[in-house]
Amino acid sequence: MDTQGQQSQIRISWPAGHLTATLDVTPTTQALRKALPLTSIARTWGEEVYFDTGVSVSRETDARQVVEPGTVTFWTEGDALALPYGPTPVSRGDECRLASPCNVLGRLDGDPRLLATVRDGDTIRVEAAGA
Repeated sequence: MDTQGQQSQIRISWPAGHLTATLDVTPTTQALRKALPLTSIARTWGEEVYFDTGVSVSRETDARQVVEPGTVTFWTEGDALALPYGPTPVSRGDECRLASPCNVLGRLDGDPRLLATVRDGDTIRVEAAGA
């Protein structure tokens, strides 16, 4: 089976820039896609951007608390997308440690450090990208 056909892309935009992300097929991704396009208010927490999506899902069995920079995750306790690009206040060393285990949805395309241009309170928009 062609797994490439199962992935989808989203575009995340804010006043100073944008990134696309490639998402795997997961229950959380499917719920999120149904809610697109969505607009929210960005919050920052160390080197992480997160924002409410209005989507409520359960924690998946493979949820993780420590992820690679640029991993697209969903924080089930806050109904929020969480986009870490470096250490957070709870990190040990350089790791990207989330507030609690999050569902892993996929990866940002390009340099996740672009998220450093997101300011707390910025309007952030998420929409389907590509075909």
